[in-house]
Amino acid sequence: MKFFSVKKLVSPTVSIQGKIFVAFSLVTLIGIVAVTSIVYLYMRETVKNNAITSVTESIRQADESLNLRLEEVSRLNTVVATNKTVLDTLLSKTEEPSYEWFQEQKRIEEFLSALIAYKPYISRVAVIGLNEKVFFVGSPWLDKNILYTPMMDYLLQNGSGHAYFHQTGLSDSIVTGRELRYNRNLIGMVMFDLNDEFIKKIYDVKPTSDSMLYVVDRNNEFIYQPQTSALDKAVIIGLNQETSGSDRSVERVIGQKSYLVITRKSDYTGWSTVALVPMKSLLTETTRIRNVLATVAIIVFIIIVIGTLQVSSRITRNIRRLRSMMMHVMEGNLTLPTIEIHSKDEIGQLYHVFKSMVEELKRLLEGIVTTEKEKREAELAVLQAQIRPHFLYNTLNTVKYLAKLNGVPNIVEVSESLIELMRGVLGNTNEFLSLQEELQYVRSYVNIEKYKYVEPIHVKIEVENEELLQFSVLKLMLQPLVENAIIHGLSSSEHEGLVLIRIYEENKELRIEVRDNGKGMSKEQIDALFEVNKVQTNTRFSGMGVRNVHERIVRLFGEPYGVFLYSEPDTYTTVQIRFPLVPGTDRKGQEE
Repeated sequence: MKFFSVKKLVSPTVSIQGKIFVAFSLVTLIGIVAVTSIVYLYMRETVKNNAITSVTESIRQADESLNLRLEEVSRLNTVVATNKTVLDTLLSKTEEPSYEWFQEQKRIEEFLSALIAYKPYISRVAVIGLNEKVFFVGSPWLDKNILYTPMMDYLLQNGSGHAYFHQTGLSDSIVTGRELRYNRNLIGMVMFDLNDEFIKKIYDVKPTSDSMLYVVDRNNEFIYQPQTSALDKAVIIGLNQETSGSDRSVERVIGQKSYLVITRKSDYTGWSTVALVPMKSLLTETTRIRNVLATVAIIVFIIIVIGTLQVSSRITRNIRRLRSMMMHVMEGNLTLPTIEIHSKDEIGQLYHVFKSMVEELKRLLEGIVTTEKEKREAELAVLQAQIRPHFLYNTLNTVKYLAKLNGVPNIVEVSESLIELMRGVLGNTNEFLSLQEELQYVRSYVNIEKYKYVEPIHVKIEVENEELLQFSVLKLMLQPLVENAIIHGLSSSEHEGLVLIRIYEENKELRIEVRDNGKGMSKEQIDALFEVNKVQTNTRFSGMGVRNVHERIVRLFGEPYGVFLYSEPDTYTTVQIRFPLVPGTDRKGQEE
């Protein structure tokens, strides 16, 4: 079970920690593999280059060492070829055995012995005359039969300068020869033999125990080869011809084994040295180092994987806490756990935003609960308000009915006007109604108010065009102005009051003027009507004054419209309404 939970935790398709873990692990693995591979390849190439340099340098030193000996032998050849005793002995007519011949042999052998003294690399020196006189010092034994060997033919053909021949027999050696001439006539040959041990010592170049080195002359004959050669002569000759005797190195597979082939050609002798170094042996140390690197890389990778798992867990710990809090809230619990996220990174910032959001959500839910409670209370109040008008209508209808039975027409008229007025105020929920309906409410209001005063109140309505009565106006827009004219203008007047309502169109606007012949108003009184802090307490029915009507119009249609008041003390007061031409609409929401 624990394995599955860990697997789920580090799965890149499930969690951020898994993505971080996989990403870090892949990057680390690629980095370790890349570094290990680069180090191994670099070391391999370095070992290979060092081997090439080392073998090449060893071959060069071997060639130079041999060249030095060959140059010394060449000088000795010159000494012999120019020695008068040697020339006179070869040209003398003495024959063996005779006393003179023994004397000549003794003189030449003493000369030759002194010549090669302290030169261990020279195994034999010989002077051979074409007249079959042979003198030598060293081994092996030499007689006149040497004149009839292929070696002598080769030396005579190439002896004008320096001739080199690889002699095989009881022992391998390199034979150098030079012609002896007298008066430009060929009279014999001087030969120096370089012993086999000297050659082996010079070319004993082995960077590894199984390396092989071959020295090939211009005739593709081996001057030197290992005692136990695992390769055929044709293969070595082929490699030498492939490289054309130049100084170069290549890798070749010979007999299913990879070899590093290094060749060098001597400028002095013209011989080519071919060295074959098995790559397996050469790279043995590199392979061991590679295995060590691989082991270290695996250990480092395991440590980094474990560290990555710990680091990714610490990095995503706050994310898991935040997710747990969100799941807690999703289940309907708006009280966050006591564990808090104190980090100042993006997760910490998200936590604080989430916490603020939850607190705001909690506050809004509490507000919704309060609102719902208030809504239920308001619905109850609306229900009660709906009951009260119907009860009031029924009561007024009862009063009207009783007034008719008792023959009191004034009470009947007041009751009918009050019923009509309250029906419009309380029953009609529309904000707009037609101007004709608004005038009807004004008439009902005036019918009620006229019984309060001794002097009669006359209300006259003048309409310029009957079509204007069908335009829509704000409900209770005109009644407060008539109420203001009666209460403030006519109530204290000493003569019979007159209220003139004039309706007309001007500048594509609906104009309504309410004019009374009352006591008028001063400028201060007019300003007081429009001040916000002044509350009009003298309105008896609607509770709305001139300022309320003005603000309602301005709020809906802007400053060009509204209520404008003109007055002259003790003469008149005119209140003008400027209203846009609003087409009439059907009445809705009227309650009977």
